[in-house]
Amino acid sequence: MARLAAFDMDGTLLLPDHHLGEATLNTLKRLREEREMTLAFATGRHVLEMRHILGTLDLDAFLITGNGTRIHSMEGELMHRNDLSPEAAEIVLHGHWETGASIHAFNDSGWLTGQEIPELLHAHVYSGFRPHIVDLRTLPSHQVTKICFCGDHDDLRRLRIQLNEALGDKAFLCFSAVDCLEVLPVGSNKGAALSVLSAHLGLTMKDCMAFGDAMNDREMLSAVGHGLIMGNAMAQLKEDLPHLPVIGHCRNQAVSHYLTHWLDTPHLTYSPEF
Repeated sequence: MARLAAFDMDGTLLLPDHHLGEATLNTLKRLREEREMTLAFATGRHVLEMRHILGTLDLDAFLITGNGTRIHSMEGELMHRNDLSPEAAEIVLHGHWETGASIHAFNDSGWLTGQEIPELLHAHVYSGFRPHIVDLRTLPSHQVTKICFCGDHDDLRRLRIQLNEALGDKAFLCFSAVDCLEVLPVGSNKGAALSVLSAHLGLTMKDCMAFGDAMNDREMLSAVGHGLIMGNAMAQLKEDLPHLPVIGHCRNQAVSHYLTHWLDTPHLTYSPEF
């Protein structure tokens, strides 16, 4: 029986317009009240934004943010942190990359970028989270948690080759969405962070269930006792983890649909609603 449930946010728990559906919220509350399950939100979003979101939901949950670079307790206490090495940050921020993608840095102060791009604000419309406009070349390299490139997927794939050649084993690269390539500290991913949290709670990863839709969920989904892939997930994630069940689409609140079945009729075969 699962005792800890971890949820990716965008493309998984949230609707396509980036807010949490009522059915999903009610189901999460049922997990807490009826099964006394511990909840964790595992996301690429910043902890400052997630605290605001949690405050509007009246939910107690651990936060794994920045794609595993930070873990915070239900009370807001920092439990774990990992930042890009200054060397890796220096290479990325001062490199000359053949790409049309925009570049964004993150640290404890928030989201930092060279210019505001209106379409990137859509995902943050309900939280009001916005970037600080700065010259990233002036950002101290020891004050960078992670770096993201946002743009066309094919362009980002070519950029990934350039970054891999320049960084080697100094960073971990992954797609958190089709249009977002992230440069993360070595050893940082949602799976590693969930393992730290599980151990803190006296659990193993086999005691966990997790839901996700993108390549930044891969390590988490592959390590837990019960990993579930969204119907709208990136094709590569489904190809990499073919043994995991695929549920419905986030637009249909598929996480709530699956968990309601798990809570009420676990003896019946689950039929996903795509």
